[in-house]
This record gives sequence, structure tokens and C-alpha cells, in this order.
Amino acid sequence: MRKKVLALLLAMAMVVSLAACGSSSSSSGSSGSSGEKPETITVMVDGTVFTEANGRAEFWDKCEELTGIHYEVTQPDHDAYYDVVGQTIATGDWPDVIILSSTYYVSYANEGVLWDMTEAYENSSLKERIDAAGSSSVVEGMYIDGHLYGMPVTRGNGCITYVKQAWLDACGLEAPTTYDEYIAMLEAFSTGDPDGDGINGNTYGVSASGFIGSDSPYVNYLPEFYQDAWPSFYQQDDGTWADGFTEDSMKEALQRIADAYAEGLIDPTTLTNGTKDCRTKYYSNEFGVFTYWAGTWSTNLTSNLVNNGVDGELVALEPIAEVPYYYDRIPVPWCITTQCENPEGVFEYFISAMLDGGDVELLFTYGVEGVHWSTEAETLYEGADNEVTYEEGEFHMLDNLETPGTQYTKAHIDPMLALVPITDDPGADTIAEGARTAQEMFNANCQTVTLVPATDEYSDYNGALVSEKNELIAKVAIGEMTVEEAYEEYAKEAQAWSDLIVESLNAN
Repeated sequence: MRKKVLALLLAMAMVVSLAACGSSSSSSGSSGSSGEKPETITVMVDGTVFTEANGRAEFWDKCEELTGIHYEVTQPDHDAYYDVVGQTIATGDWPDVIILSSTYYVSYANEGVLWDMTEAYENSSLKERIDAAGSSSVVEGMYIDGHLYGMPVTRGNGCITYVKQAWLDACGLEAPTTYDEYIAMLEAFSTGDPDGDGINGNTYGVSASGFIGSDSPYVNYLPEFYQDAWPSFYQQDDGTWADGFTEDSMKEALQRIADAYAEGLIDPTTLTNGTKDCRTKYYSNEFGVFTYWAGTWSTNLTSNLVNNGVDGELVALEPIAEVPYYYDRIPVPWCITTQCENPEGVFEYFISAMLDGGDVELLFTYGVEGVHWSTEAETLYEGADNEVTYEEGEFHMLDNLETPGTQYTKAHIDPMLALVPITDDPGADTIAEGARTAQEMFNANCQTVTLVPATDEYSDYNGALVSEKNELIAKVAIGEMTVEEAYEEYAKEAQAWSDLIVESLNAN
């Protein structure tokens, strides 16, 4: 039934698109023409673009000023974003442009929700800029069966593990290099007095936003427990595909998590935490080990710790011996839906403009002058420990509107990850040394996640399969099921879905 509904919607969208675009003004996919400039673009974005509390109105007003296009923006709560995306797609009333993570990107591309931008990109000035910047491999990794359905604007990046140096010092520990040392550190952080408040055992070693992620690279928030385990589909050395969830490495990972949870080393609210919950608890000194994004987030974490009266020195761990590498996630692409009436124009005047190396990219990198950054002479946080003074003409980020006492570090595009550099970047010298060091360490110790090809079976069953896996992982983690019981349940409820997907991937 779903495919019939989608087919009908797509047929209607094609008719509307052909009628609205015509044969001459919007044929850039085949001829290299850019299409007509849109008057209005409807956009659905997550919290990686400025939210209402962080100057969203000013941001999109400035974007309208620079591009001459009006934007109608829908921005669900960040942690509920993909629930709302699913509901929106189900209604059949789709935005022109949408941000999608890798799993949804593959599924929606296969279901016909996303416009094929292959020819538009390959005939574009954007491709020339990306090639010149040496970033073409990032875009090439987004192709699905030779077709491109979404455009990343940055490299994927990934998470590294940050440990509070003050907690290590309080417990007389060095940064761990093995799993045994890692667990010993968590025990010390959970049973001792690492925060120095005079009370033993009122802190936790580690917390995370869930025991497993709902999207690739699923294991990135608890890498020390997962080690070489992978809960989804991957390509083996012989080229065939397999479901890593069924392998012994995954069962061993779940046992490690269950054991650590039972010993009180993992914050029990990990089951329900969002990423913002974790950050708030970290800033409040409730736990000591936090695996989070490399690069700019190193500065964000340090600044917010200091702003909360907590020592901000962090150790960015290289992967412990049992962890082969950190995962460089598949970039989050901007996609155009097949209901967009002028996809070529949207591609040229909005998505391509986002990486123009000029004013639009500057906006998406640093935000709005006077709201998010400035070059005026001023002193921020006067009288506080983090007081900083800038001279006239010195580029600097401004006080965070949502979290006063900390400076912004970027807008949507991280300048250290951008696929096209900004010409004469005014903020090039503002990247903090800690952020640069964390990013370089990650880059030296990461492997890019492979995009799983689209098949009908993957689109049909993987969403339900991921939900089943996540439920079983959670139950094992908190002790409601043993590992053995979970896999007995998996065999009854979900193994058939997994087998169908693996068969389709190997036949693809």
C-alpha cells in the first residue's frame, strides 16, 4: 500500500513539476542550465541550523537578503526531528528542501522521495569548486547506484571521547589506553569523589544519548563498549554483505554494556537522554566521560564547563587498544524532494550558493553579523573569568543567545570541515587550539562509514529492524533481558527481515 501511495504522489509531483517548470527554463539536469530562480523555498531543518532561541529569524532574513528568495522554514525539536520527518513524508505534503541523515537519505532516495540531482551537480559550478578544493571524494561517497540525491556541505566528522582532567587528577589516574584501564577509570569516577564535593559515589563514570544510535554510525557515543562490533549491515572483506548485529562481537559488546550498567558505571538516564540532556549533565559535573563531536565541540564543551564553574580542561582520548578507530560518519546532506516544482533552480540558487565561497557560505558558517559575530571593539564577559577584549576590526563570535556566557563557534557549516573554503575567511584565525587539536586527532584515527546501498527490502524492513534492535539493546543494557534472551527474541521477531535485506544487498 505504501508504495502505491508513493507512486501516486510521485506521479502527481511529476505532472505539477513539468507544468510549472516547462521544458526550457528548468532543464539543468540535462543541459547545464540552472533553472529559474525560485521566489519561495520551503525548508525542513534540524537543530544544526540556528534555532529560534539562537537567532533563527535573523539568520533566514539575512539569507533572504543575500539570495533574493523567501524561505518558509519548519524546524522541529532536534531530538524529535526524524519522528516529525516521518510524519511529514507520510502526509504527502513535502518541503522543497530537507536535511536527512544517512539512513533516511538511503531509504527516501529508494522510495522516490528525493530528486536525482546527479546531472545538475555534474554540470554545475559547485562541482568545479568542490573539485578544486580537493573534496570530491566526500560527494562521491554519497552516490547511490550511480545517482546523487543529496548534497553534503561538510565532511561527516565524528565523535571522540573527552575525559575531565580534573577528575583524573582527583582519582590519581592517567588517561586510559586499554578497556581494563577504561573500566577502572569509570569505577573510580562512580564510587569515589572525582568532583571534590566531599561525597563518594554521587557521580557517574559515563553518560550518553541512548545505548545505541538510531542512525549510522550507531555506536559512536559509547565506542569503548562496542569496540569492533557493528549493529547494522556492512560489507565483508570478500565483498558480501552481512548483518553485524547477529555476530559474536555484538553479543560481547552488549554484555560489556550490561555489566557496566549493573555496576553503576553508566548514568541510568542514558536510556532516555537526548544529546542536550547529556551536555547539561556534563556541564553540571554529574559525570566524567563524554564521547561527543570532535573539533569545534571541544571548544564548546570547555567553554560551557567554565561557564558553569567547572574545570574545563579535557583530555581527548585516542582510541583505546580494543577500539580499532573512531567512526567518521556519512555527511548529512541537503536534499530536494520530488514534489519541488523547480528543483534545478533550488539546487543552483540555494544549495549551490551555500558553498559559494562567499557571502552565503559565510552566513552558513558564522551566522549574522551583529547577532552571531562582530568586528566591533568590545569586551565580552567583563569581570568574569572568561573575559575577553577585541579591538576594532577583529573578527570574533558573540555571546550565545541561548547559553549566555559562552561564545558561538560556528553556524551550520564547521569551517574546519567545509567542502569549499571561504575566500578570505575572516574567522580563520579564531579557531581555538583545542578544537584544532581534537579535530586533527580524530582525522588521524577515523574510518569513514560505508553507505548501505538502497534496495526495496532495505527500505521496507530496515526501519522496523532498527527499532527492534534498539529495543533489545536497551532491555539488555538495563538488565530486563539477558543477551541470550534478546537473541532468541530477535530470531523470532526480526531475523527474517534481516535475512531478506542481506539477500537483497548481495543480489544488488
